[in-house]
Amino acid sequence: MSGTGEAVARQAEARSGEEPVLSRGIVVLFAFACAAAVANVYFSQPLLVAMGDDLAMSPALVGGIVTLTHVGYGLGLFFLVPLGDMADRRRLVVAQLLLLVAALTAVAAAPTAAVLLAGMAAMGLLAVVTQTLVAFAASLAPPAARGRVVGLVTGGVVIGILLARTVSGVLADLAGWRSVYLASASLTALLALVLHRVLPRHGGAPQAVLRYGQLLRSTVSLFVREPLLRLRALFGLLIFASFSTLWSSVALPLGEPPYSLSHTAVGMLGLIGVVGALAASAAGRLNDRGLSGRTTGTALALLALSWLPLAFTRNSLWALVAGVILLDLAVQAVHVTNQTLIYALRPDAGSRLIGGYMVFYSVGSATGAIGATALYAAAGWGAVCALGAGFGGLGFVLWLVTRRGAAAGARRV
Repeated sequence: MSGTGEAVARQAEARSGEEPVLSRGIVVLFAFACAAAVANVYFSQPLLVAMGDDLAMSPALVGGIVTLTHVGYGLGLFFLVPLGDMADRRRLVVAQLLLLVAALTAVAAAPTAAVLLAGMAAMGLLAVVTQTLVAFAASLAPPAARGRVVGLVTGGVVIGILLARTVSGVLADLAGWRSVYLASASLTALLALVLHRVLPRHGGAPQAVLRYGQLLRSTVSLFVREPLLRLRALFGLLIFASFSTLWSSVALPLGEPPYSLSHTAVGMLGLIGVVGALAASAAGRLNDRGLSGRTTGTALALLALSWLPLAFTRNSLWALVAGVILLDLAVQAVHVTNQTLIYALRPDAGSRLIGGYMVFYSVGSATGAIGATALYAAAGWGAVCALGAGFGGLGFVLWLVTRRGAAAGARRV
């Protein structure tokens, strides 16, 4: 951290009157709030047909539901998440959650396709409160335990992504697609109240003395000045490209003979993925012990290898289960390590670092989804598996190359 950053940090600690303290209960609350917020981005995927039928939408408009949600999320990563470095994070989190409640309510009550699409875009924009919470938790954690805390909170994010489709499918079967967003709005309102009451009034990280335009420009300049941020962003892009390759296409072979599984049954795969996500929380502890380099390399190799059992999905559901667990374990391990390392670069710019890094997550997710669906139509499941393994393999090669670089760089990578 720069001298100016250190001075601001001391002022922030003086205002709070004590060192940042993060109990296990608060960490669990952070993780749950992250899961609930990010799940909103993925709820719609099993509901598209029902939404389209209810509002008489054309196939093109139905496809725009997912697209606008993700576009909103990507814009929020750049334009909203950096605000955590200049505004009171507690107030920012509560304000974003309350606005998210309004967006969810609009979606649930949408009388027309136009209102629905506008609500989905706003919902995606505000769901980035997830990343504000990740940066907030990292700022409150003591450096010696930051990896563990980030691991637990990020585990909540991955679990939210994996379980969103299952939850929305079940609720929609019971009470219709609108019930999904009404339930989420109610839960989000409750979380806003709880977080307002229990979150510390001052985050552990200092607040940037910058205007909003300067804040956004500094997000870009951080990529110019910090080679570790660029490298970890590339890792993030590749692991989430591989992650999205699986989860955007796995329903296709499972919905065909010999399985012909229902959407609800396919959605239950998310429960299996949670096993890998939970196990990978150990990556944070390994990072706290100074083993981030080995953790990254091992996880990237495991990511590429996880596609070997996945390639036998048509012959064995057990192979699919094994591959899903390995893949989610590997992705979570690299993701936790990435966020822990980049936050440590500049704690005074934690929100900008996390937000900028997650833009690459969005690019990777979109790349994997587009590539997987196109390849499945053209060449089948084997080509999809080759693509997913290729993303993981490229990440491992990148890690090997940078590992053999300068000694100083090797210690950080």
